[in-house]
Amino acid sequence: MALQRLFAFSFAIFLGFVNPAHAQDWPVRPVKVVVPSAPGGGTDSYARLMTPALSAALRQPFVIDNRAGGDGTIGTELVSKSPPDGYTILFSAIPALVINPFLRKSLPYNAETDFAPVSTGVIAPMVLVAHPSVPAKTLAELVDIGRRAPGSLAYGSVGAGSSAYLGVRMLEEASGAQFLHVPYKGAGPANQALLAGDIQFRLSDMVAILAQVRAGKVRALAVTVATDMLPGVPSLEQAGFKEMEIYAWFMVVAPRGTPAAIVQRLNTEINRAMKAPTTAERLRDQVLIPVIETPEEFAARLKKTREIWGAFIRRNNISANE
Repeated sequence: MALQRLFAFSFAIFLGFVNPAHAQDWPVRPVKVVVPSAPGGGTDSYARLMTPALSAALRQPFVIDNRAGGDGTIGTELVSKSPPDGYTILFSAIPALVINPFLRKSLPYNAETDFAPVSTGVIAPMVLVAHPSVPAKTLAELVDIGRRAPGSLAYGSVGAGSSAYLGVRMLEEASGAQFLHVPYKGAGPANQALLAGDIQFRLSDMVAILAQVRAGKVRALAVTVATDMLPGVPSLEQAGFKEMEIYAWFMVVAPRGTPAAIVQRLNTEINRAMKAPTTAERLRDQVLIPVIETPEEFAARLKKTREIWGAFIRRNNISANE
């Protein structure tokens, strides 16, 4: 019995040396980068900016695998059930890991416990834009209409899980205004409806509507995060809504149990790539703001964000079917 215990103890020590060695050798084969949305969206664009830099730095291909469906659920579930060996990682937007757990009664993964936070990634400011026919030159005037004539102004989004929808609901809660929600099957159709005057305003990813703002086809009333891409347009804080922080967010996680050394290496290389002049310029062109944080800082941010959105969704009884 004593010999067996000695053998078990020696084997445990052996494993302790072997596992770090494997982590140090990583990667020795291609890494799968799961994007739980179709090509062309914000998450996909960010992943396609980062994967060449990661491939060059780590000398192995980082191959994008688009797994669209279920508002990010299908691709996210795939990663949650993948081996925690550093060869499958997830580039995710905010719904799958932050918002859906509060909107849906059941998910095939646990957003809080099934993943190892790797990189905070980037945030994408949003802009509240109105059709030129709307008699509001400022956010305060838009809100005033929403108070005086509840439901008279319609806005579009891609559904209850989107930052665009939840952002307007948060504006309603903070201001006492009421607006009419019109759901669309994608951000493109929603923006087209705005340009046609079918809806009166929209909270949009800035990169998707920036050209129309500059061309005067829509009027920018406020940006959700201060940016110099639209000089003269106030932020929500400057417009008097100091407690509101709304943006699209593209982050990187790995399956729970991925060795800490691999998580740290990925974090280091992603941060280094985002600070490189060429990549930084391309991020700026897509109105993406890099957030340079450690995995621990990212985990704390993720926890705080979940608490904020969870409390808001419960307070307002918002469901995925709205």
